[in-house]
Amino acid sequence: MPTVSIDHIAMPTANAERLLAFYKKLGFAINHEDEWRAGTARMFSIQIGQSKINVHPERFMANLRGPTAVPGCTDICFVWDGTVEECQEMLAEAGVNVIQGPVARTGGRDRGAAPSLSLYARDPDGNLLEWMIYE
Repeated sequence: MPTVSIDHIAMPTANAERLLAFYKKLGFAINHEDEWRAGTARMFSIQIGQSKINVHPERFMANLRGPTAVPGCTDICFVWDGTVEECQEMLAEAGVNVIQGPVARTGGRDRGAAPSLSLYARDPDGNLLEWMIYE
């Protein structure tokens, strides 16, 4: 199959400043923040490895967008490169409340055969965030 990865996803937000602060506190790099603030870019994005999340700020309009895209509609699973305890510590230091986990989950690695544990939280828009730790 020639499709090999996900380049980006998009998610709307009800409060871009609040969302920016949250993801920066977690250590994510933000692309095009300065341009967005200057009004020369319509959106900014959150970088994750070689992929990104395009954030559609308040009042963002586009023809090529899911018809039911509203703040809080996204579920994202990040892969954590470390231990469960290190991930829990990072989330606690950022003031993020873990709502479930660690729990065993089936991820995409090795077509779902690689053992993993997940921690779950929510961002300020209510999007479900999962950190998957492969054993």
